[in-house]
Amino acid sequence: MDMNDTKQILLAGASGVLGGHIARALRQQGYTVLSLGRGMGNDVVADLMNRDQLLRAVEGVRADTVVHAATALRKAPMRHRDMFATDDLRITGTENLVEAAGLVGARRMIAESMVFGYGYRDFGDHVITEYDEFGRGGKGADARHLEGMRVKEDLMLNTPGIEGISLRYGCFYGPGGTEAIVDMLRKRQLPAVNDHGRVLPWVNLVDAGTAVAAAVEGGVPGAAYNIVDDGPLGFGAHVQLVAETFGTPRPFTVPGLLLRPLSYLYEMTRASMLVSNAKAKAELGWKPQYPTCADGLRALAAA
Repeated sequence: MDMNDTKQILLAGASGVLGGHIARALRQQGYTVLSLGRGMGNDVVADLMNRDQLLRAVEGVRADTVVHAATALRKAPMRHRDMFATDDLRITGTENLVEAAGLVGARRMIAESMVFGYGYRDFGDHVITEYDEFGRGGKGADARHLEGMRVKEDLMLNTPGIEGISLRYGCFYGPGGTEAIVDMLRKRQLPAVNDHGRVLPWVNLVDAGTAVAAAVEGGVPGAAYNIVDDGPLGFGAHVQLVAETFGTPRPFTVPGLLLRPLSYLYEMTRASMLVSNAKAKAELGWKPQYPTCADGLRALAAA
């Protein structure tokens, strides 16, 4: 799709950290962005979980593309229950937004997803691609999170009349996200864990925003893309790197088992994933401005 064919975009979640980066990237490419959210400062005021309210709110609105970056999170999730509202939003909220997309005349939808849809586990040396199973398996709360990601993606990619694209993001850091970690480190409120060789995929929030603009212009309908940088890094190593880059007190290291009460964080720190971004580079023409966390953190510290 040529960008000249898609100039007006309805962005759900524009007031969030990721949404702000997406809106900025789209506007830099010449798009008009209409914000959709619950706050009165949005262009379209509605709650995605309230179908009737949402459909009334979009009456008379026209958009070529709808971007779904809405989340129920207000801060980083620590326990499984912190994710439950977002799990529900991924299912019910997405169903409602897909219906609204039809009303505004959108033919393309872009959805934010996460690489944890592949599973909260240690994948060893296996390099994960978009062809690996997504949104299946898991036990207990993990299964609930995976189901939410699977349904959201299925609605994006398999709704008739919609050119759906899913962006499977790595762990976010960068402007609007890392500052909270720096503050906790300065207050000695955040420990680091021993990664024991485990690594996770990361992506700078700036690069996450530009990936959406690339998908609007060049994404293949029905495709999913891994949006991660080139430098996997353990969770504990990331915390240590933030401390070193910003000159905070060095965090104390604790055994991972001590994080078990923080059930969601514990699952994340026990996962290990090598994720390929080759498809996004080849098909979207996207590549991270910040290839590693070290690059992105240095730029943020300098700013």
